[in-house]
Amino acid sequence: MGKVKSVFMVCLVLGLFLGQSGANFQDCYPACFILCAITPGRTLFSCSVECLKDCITPPSNSLRDTLYFCKLGCASSLCTNLSTKDNPREKRVAGCVNSCSKTCTDHV
Repeated sequence: MGKVKSVFMVCLVLGLFLGQSGANFQDCYPACFILCAITPGRTLFSCSVECLKDCITPPSNSLRDTLYFCKLGCASSLCTNLSTKDNPREKRVAGCVNSCSKTCTDHV
């Protein structure tokens, strides 16, 4: 029964990925986090960092790379402990990431 539940969850998450090609952070993060969290051998911390990296949209302008890395570093430090295996808390994580964006914009 556990394998069927896992396969169903993977299909559900993959459906979210395929249906959200232009996804924003709140769409991207929970799908990424849930898929990562059900992968054996992965920690919640590594899943949080990986999904922040994948879901924070880098700027299209190479001069703004500093802003992207500032935002990613801030979010990795402050936002990775907000998600649990049962609840990615995408709204709280998105709020945390947005505050990092503001902090980095003010200081970069």
